[in-house]
Amino acid sequence: MQVLRGFSDPGGRPCVLTIGNFDGLHLGHQALLGLLAEEAEARGLPASLLTFEPHPREYFAPDDAPARLTSLREKRPLLTACGVDRVHVQRFDAHFARLGAQEFIDAILVRGLKARHLLVGDDFRFGDGRVGDFALLQAAGRQHGFTVEAMPTLAVAGERASSSAVRKTLAEGDLAHAARLLGRPYGMTGRVAHGDRLGRRLGFPTLNLPFRHRRPALSGVFAVTVEDLAATPIPGVANVGWRPTVGGTPRPRLEVHLLDWQGDCYSARVRVNFFHKLRGESRFPSLDALKAQIALDAAAARDWFSRHDADTSRG
Repeated sequence: MQVLRGFSDPGGRPCVLTIGNFDGLHLGHQALLGLLAEEAEARGLPASLLTFEPHPREYFAPDDAPARLTSLREKRPLLTACGVDRVHVQRFDAHFARLGAQEFIDAILVRGLKARHLLVGDDFRFGDGRVGDFALLQAAGRQHGFTVEAMPTLAVAGERASSSAVRKTLAEGDLAHAARLLGRPYGMTGRVAHGDRLGRRLGFPTLNLPFRHRRPALSGVFAVTVEDLAATPIPGVANVGWRPTVGGTPRPRLEVHLLDWQGDCYSARVRVNFFHKLRGESRFPSLDALKAQIALDAAAARDWFSRHDADTSRG
């Protein structure tokens, strides 16, 4: 899969296109991308996706923007699995935010990406002031020779599959519900960094994965598995938060203690899959109290995995 900056293709080849941020790549997104890949194959054209960085809501209201579910790096293997051939990443800045709906059509869909078929969600809006809608796209398609199709909302057990719904379930700690909407366990990827070795001093060494530009969609202590360190996922117990017992951190951190596994994994890039919330993050009166709680958390994680081993095999 190609990842290109901006909305022009050096080869100048027409495409079948969809547009959006696809945060989380939930089952609704996967259904839309499946239709995109089928249409692209039928037409003999690349299946292309136009997305934005940062998310428009992060640009307009950075303090109130929703937590991101997936980074672009995390999306790449998921998009490839859905049959996407090209991803165009357009920087969302002041100039792009002022782009009118008609200019969006002319500059991006017609001249830039040369769309022959456009597939969008049923609530898709575009252009300065979000004045562009499906009817405007259909009219432009008749004028410029591309077809437009709207993807209806996908329901999972009667519930609309959406990024907002996934965020809500994660914030509530309902990991099983989130997995049903995503079609997989919720996970994060990152590179293991050096920490202050507090966990090692307490007898529970941890993998430290800092968040650089991302507010986590969940917080607390969880039963997790870690991929890419061994042939099979390794069970562990993870804390996502701000470490209040030791004075706090300016940015949230993901720390994972692996159960029954030891090794040097600094600089390794790993994926952490979240299966069950054990408790919320707490401030303890002393390091001894924290150590005792970590031991209880590890025991609770072991117990959970002993009862749900088959459920974690797809993580």
